[in-house]
Amino acid sequence: MKINFFLLSVLFCVGLSCCVKAQSEKYNEAFRPQTHFSPKAHWINDPNGMVYYKGTYHLFFQYYPGDIVWGPMHWGHAESTDLIHWKELSVALFPDSLGYIFSGSAVVDANNTAGFGKNGKVPLVAIFTHHNPKGEKAGVNNFQNESLAYSLDDGKTWTKYNGNPVLHNPGIKDFRDPKVMWYSPEKKWVMTLATKDRITFYSSPNLKTWKKESEFGLNLGAHGGVWECPDLFPLKLKGQTHWVLIVNINPGGPNKGSATQYFIGQFNGQKFTPIDSKLRWLDYGPDEYAGVTWSNTGNRKIFLGWMSNWEYANKVPTKQWRNAMTIPRELSLKVVNNEITLASAPVKELNLITAKPREIANLNISKKLDLLPVLGNLSGQYILKLNGDVLKDFSLVFSNPKNEQLTLGYNSKNNQYYIDRIHSGLINFSDKFAGKYTAPRLAIGKQFDLTLIVDNASVELFADEGTTLMTCLYFSTQPYNQLKFQTEGQFLIKQLSVSTLKSIWQ
Repeated sequence: MKINFFLLSVLFCVGLSCCVKAQSEKYNEAFRPQTHFSPKAHWINDPNGMVYYKGTYHLFFQYYPGDIVWGPMHWGHAESTDLIHWKELSVALFPDSLGYIFSGSAVVDANNTAGFGKNGKVPLVAIFTHHNPKGEKAGVNNFQNESLAYSLDDGKTWTKYNGNPVLHNPGIKDFRDPKVMWYSPEKKWVMTLATKDRITFYSSPNLKTWKKESEFGLNLGAHGGVWECPDLFPLKLKGQTHWVLIVNINPGGPNKGSATQYFIGQFNGQKFTPIDSKLRWLDYGPDEYAGVTWSNTGNRKIFLGWMSNWEYANKVPTKQWRNAMTIPRELSLKVVNNEITLASAPVKELNLITAKPREIANLNISKKLDLLPVLGNLSGQYILKLNGDVLKDFSLVFSNPKNEQLTLGYNSKNNQYYIDRIHSGLINFSDKFAGKYTAPRLAIGKQFDLTLIVDNASVELFADEGTTLMTCLYFSTQPYNQLKFQTEGQFLIKQLSVSTLKSIWQ
């Protein structure tokens, strides 16, 4: 049999070209994020089970493969070696007779405390909430319980524990989202669980038998909605260890709808004790929720949130998929105005897709300046940075020829940053989407810095060394290809730069 190698090579090249084109088209629909993780198709919400193991970051997420609206929850799965480029894998956990697979966490059971390891293989163990829709419909209060699954092939496939559930609901309607960590001083696992209007801590030697330790938060923090998706972890500040407790809340956020609050304090293995009763928000924008951190990352604490809001998440105008994640953020503690504050910064790995910046120094602006002649073409995704020694009122107006605009700025009278999307484009899919959102400036003094990560349908603002954050979606019908800086009187930008970002899908 003669083989026409030339013909085969042509067919191979054509096939490869088609695959590349299909990949490009798959991630190039209207509003598709180019620097943020989103699924190939269908619905996602909370990030789940985030764990780092053998050089790979695993991201599981609430997923409904049947539609682009919320439905019976599965655990979708994606992995990355750099936190930026993601490969979506097959569904990890499916609903079963015990219910839907709601949010949870995953750990590396290096000491095989649960006994799932075999032949020297280290198990990854997922701890998640089984949500029984029949029980919910029947009106009982114990329809959410905590269960286990394990993987012996580095997260590729998962087996549910036949003794599920391992933590039975005592009769609390909202009893979910277990975040588990290893507490080495007492050689035990600690579970941080959302229990309606508070956090309940449990401990276990083996991930299978759990003992209640304490409760926190009944009379502290924001209580405009149910508490969800908690996280507990230590961070060092000037050599001293402090504990951070993250609690997501829906609704009741500072700009309506869902949001992420946090507490600073100490944890002794049984009880969390806050340093004060101050209300703190991790992100003041309308579109960050359910954020938690990766486990097993050593001294780094890397945070990821769901980039949406339950006020309108089921209605945003995407067609093939719905919703995305924020940029991964590295967390640290800083002292601001004599108070300990949680700060966030885009992970350093973002540099992998960041082009060499175009930089302008000492830009003196009188009332208004069109930045396009200064910075060049701003279509697509990019990072915009500016800093200066004197912060005054200003606004950055992103717009297009259809007069759609997103305005971001600072108001000195109220000492607030803001994002206004009232005229940003498509807004009529929900009467709760359009609005002007504010965030207090926590930093002291006039010196300032801003970093904006702009994608196809989102902007993330990191202000004053990441002590004030805002995440905001928008849906312009044409790209914003115009940018103007507006102020009263004179405004000196000490350093202005823009760097384009490569698509993570190409």
